[in-house]
Amino acid sequence: MTVMDKRHSLADLTRHWLETIGEDPNREGLLKTPERVEKAWEFLTGGYQQSLFEVANDAVFQAEGSEMVVVKDIEFYSMCEHHMLPFFGRAHIGYIPNEKILGLSKFARITDMFSRRLQVQERITTQIAEAVQELLQPQGVGVVLEGIHLCMAMRGVQKQQSSTTTSSMLGVFREDARTRAEFIQAIQSRFGVH
Repeated sequence: MTVMDKRHSLADLTRHWLETIGEDPNREGLLKTPERVEKAWEFLTGGYQQSLFEVANDAVFQAEGSEMVVVKDIEFYSMCEHHMLPFFGRAHIGYIPNEKILGLSKFARITDMFSRRLQVQERITTQIAEAVQELLQPQGVGVVLEGIHLCMAMRGVQKQQSSTTTSSMLGVFREDARTRAEFIQAIQSRFGVH
């Protein structure tokens, strides 16, 4: 099946879905909806078409520093693999270099690559940490995601104020409580400084 066939089948499925819920896909407001859904899902799941090394795009640099680097409040948007409803929030990533650093914008791109798939928050958190570990081989990596899940807020238990926090700690972030505490303090402070 070609990419074009897949897009056509998604548009066809959308028309069928509209009919199944009692809508008329031929009414004026819905005439272009199948094609719009097709394009939206192509964007929302674009992470499947990316690889870590394409996203890093030669932005790994040699560096002599060994102090913690923290990039926080990276917005992410994803789709729950259980209900195909959105979840979204903020990612915080920290690492301690071991002769290599990564261009700062690449942390957002890595986060997008993993979140633009059908996902669960726990997996995204681990995938980001493992990706940074693979690219840089740092002394340690810490990743924390805070998310709001519409599958929990707008259906099911309908708890609109609930949020979920997940973390993945590798290397010294896992082994050393002081390093982990410094990272947590940095992501909780307004400007990431003490």
